[in-house]
Amino acid sequence: MAEEREIGDDELLDVADNPTQAASLHKALRTLANNSNVGPELQEMAKSVLSGRIGMKDVIESDRYMHAISARLGEIHDAAEHLSPEDRRRSEERAEKMVREQEEAENGSAKRDDRRK
Repeated sequence: MAEEREIGDDELLDVADNPTQAASLHKALRTLANNSNVGPELQEMAKSVLSGRIGMKDVIESDRYMHAISARLGEIHDAAEHLSPEDRRRSEERAEKMVREQEEAENGSAKRDDRRK
């Protein structure tokens, strides 16, 4: 059986503000597609977007998928509410690191774009 094609980052630019954000969204979709802990609806949604069967705009306009996303976010929020102080500190450190890395990636992308002009 032939392997299904996967969309490129550029195919997410209709919902992303820039190529770096599109790459991050693409990575997040792969994570969802490969993580059975997120539930079958979110896995199906991510696989459908990655294969090009549906677009992210379709997902955003879908009550079914938005309900699944909202439910998962509620579960994440509830889990965060019950973190120990030490786990909360580690989680905040990871989040700060991710923000720094994202900002560095965006700054690097902007510098490359400036050099091309």
